[in-house]
Amino acid sequence: MASTASPFWQQVVRDGLRVPTDRPLGDMTAELTAMLGSTEPELRDGIAYPTLATWIGRGVYDDLLSGLGDGMVAGLSVGLGEQGTDTVFRRAFSVLVLGCCISRNNEVDRLSADKVLEWGDRLTAWYVREKDLRGYVRTSGWAHAVAHGADAIAALAASPHFGKHELTVLLDVIADRILLPVAHVFTNGEPDRLAAATMAILRRDLVPLSVLEPWVARLAGVAARPPHHDIDPFLTTGNPESFLRALYLALTLLQQRQPACRADLLLTLVDALRMSNPFYFTDVATGQH
Repeated sequence: MASTASPFWQQVVRDGLRVPTDRPLGDMTAELTAMLGSTEPELRDGIAYPTLATWIGRGVYDDLLSGLGDGMVAGLSVGLGEQGTDTVFRRAFSVLVLGCCISRNNEVDRLSADKVLEWGDRLTAWYVREKDLRGYVRTSGWAHAVAHGADAIAALAASPHFGKHELTVLLDVIADRILLPVAHVFTNGEPDRLAAATMAILRRDLVPLSVLEPWVARLAGVAARPPHHDIDPFLTTGNPESFLRALYLALTLLQQRQPACRADLLLTLVDALRMSNPFYFTDVATGQH
C-alpha cells in the first residue's frame, strides 16, 4: 500500500525527527495533533506520536509546554463516552503525549504546581470515564487507552508536585479502572502497564502500608467474589486477578529500585492471591472449571 504520509513528514522522519526550519512550529504542531486521531497507524504511530514525543524530550516545547499539554487535555474529551468509534485514537494518543509533557516537566520544572494538578484532575477524570477499552484494533492498530492512561499516571506519580494525598488518589483511580465493569477482560498487557504505574507510585515511598493494605484488600475482595451462574465470572474477577499477579511479579522481578514497603507488600499480595485463587494455591484438589 502506498504511503499516505505527506512528503514533508516522510522527510522529517528520514532526517531523524529534526525540527524543520521552513515551517512555523505552531502549524506543524497543529498538524501533528490532528494526526494523533488518525485511523492510519503510519500517521499516528509512525509520525505524530514519535515526532511530538521526541521534540518534547529534546526541549523544543519547553517554553510552550503548558499550551501543548492543554491541547492534549482537550483531546481527552473528543468523543468521550463512545465505544467502537474512531475517536478513541485521539483520546488514547493525546494522553500518551500528555504523559510526555508531564515527564518533561519533571525534568525541567517549567510548570506551576496548579497546572500539573489540573492536568492530573483532567487525566484521572477521563481515565475512569473512558468506555472504549479496545487494545489492538484490526486495520487501525493500537488504541490501548487503558495502557496509555497508565503510562501517563506513572508520569504524574514521578512529579514533585504530587505528595501522599495525590499519590493515594492515583492508587484509587487505578483500582477504580480495574474494577469497572467490562465486556471483555484486558488481554493486551494492560495489567502489566497498570502495575508499572503502581510501581511508580510506590517508589515515591510516601504512601504507607496502612493505606496500601486496604487498597489491596479492595481489589482482592472483587477478585475473590463468588461467581454468578448467569454471567461469565471473569468479567468481574479477571482484571483484578491479573493486576494482582502483575504487581506481585513487578515487586519480585524488576531490577529497578524497589519501594521501601516491598517486603511487607509482597506478604500482603501473597495473602490476596491465595484468597482470590483458593483452588490453585491450596493443596485441596477440586473439580472447578
